[in-house]
Amino acid sequence: MAAKLTGKRVAFLATDGVEEVEYTQPREAIENAGAEVELVSLEAGSIQAFNHLDKSKTYQVDTVVSAADPDRYDALVLPGGVANPDFLRADPDAVSFVRSFFTAGKPVGAICHGPWTMIDADVVRGRTVTSWPSLRTDLTNAGATWVDEEVHVDNGLVTSRKPDDLPAFCAKVVEEIGEGRH
Repeated sequence: MAAKLTGKRVAFLATDGVEEVEYTQPREAIENAGAEVELVSLEAGSIQAFNHLDKSKTYQVDTVVSAADPDRYDALVLPGGVANPDFLRADPDAVSFVRSFFTAGKPVGAICHGPWTMIDADVVRGRTVTSWPSLRTDLTNAGATWVDEEVHVDNGLVTSRKPDDLPAFCAKVVEEIGEGRH
């Protein structure tokens, strides 16, 4: 599996409040498959990760979303955490960045609360997705069909519900990135 994603570049869009394991485990899986990963965020410096509601480590930002060029990336991952996607969805540059991956047909992975940002990017209408259960109403109101599944793939969009789903999520994200544009 080590060379499956060689030559691919993947953006992780996250900010303060990101659920640590939903950032670190997919990043590790994608890097282990050979891709280059960059942390894109709202501001330069570092972001504060959380383990549920407790502060954990900080992670260095590689690129600020207002200056990020979506064409430089082959795929996007949106980790969860309650605060992280709520901050992202309020930022026009972050919303535009997310939308651009869907417009280009590039693979996107979103876990737990991560799909919140996709609602504001208006990219879930007509798609089938899963998420943390409390997002069900938001996603269905935005035009998505919500399912309670460990992992769901809809035309290059990989979604999962929670940290327990990470093994399945990571495997499917790597697979979809390997397949490329949809």
